[in-house]
Amino acid sequence: MSDIILTIDGKEVSAGEGSTILEAARSVGIKIPTLCNHEKLEPYGGCRICTVEAEGRGGTQLVAACLYPVEKNLVVRTRSVKVDRIRKMILELLLAHAPDSMEMQDLMKEYGADRNRFEKEASFCIHCGLCVRYCAEVKKANAVGFIDRGTRREISFIPEIASSECWNCKECFPLCPTSALQAAYVLTEALNSLTHPFRHGPEE
Repeated sequence: MSDIILTIDGKEVSAGEGSTILEAARSVGIKIPTLCNHEKLEPYGGCRICTVEAEGRGGTQLVAACLYPVEKNLVVRTRSVKVDRIRKMILELLLAHAPDSMEMQDLMKEYGADRNRFEKEASFCIHCGLCVRYCAEVKKANAVGFIDRGTRREISFIPEIASSECWNCKECFPLCPTSALQAAYVLTEALNSLTHPFRHGPEE
């Protein structure tokens, strides 16, 4: 399989056919921020913080670097006035859900985002889908999923599965960029104990 030559931030980059802009950039040490990307998971494009400018196909467009495949002679700009403005807006929207997220603090400073620009939402979930996808794609357990739609979309553990699968796993916890997943799990267990008052975790 022949490599594809493209340009990223003025640097000529060789990338394998089928790889993404994000993968090509990382292969030469060019940093593109992500919040929903994980090496073990299929690309998702949920957070859009990896938005870049891609010039090709007769024009320039804004694309998610984690999803967009490399193309011959493609010219990519990972930082520009437009890209930075969009990332700042995205961060401010996400910070409305998780203003204290440690993972977003450095990004907030880098892009000058205002954590108080938008009214706070009654949720700590930024819909990155890392926990849902990891549980489904890697663990094959499907113990957590999305509920509701749009701005009301949340993650929720499925008590019947979580009560048996999650005790000895918890691998999705450190993936959560808002650190709220642990609280969601504890809450699920508390609610589940109301239905099954004699069900507990592993013997202590």
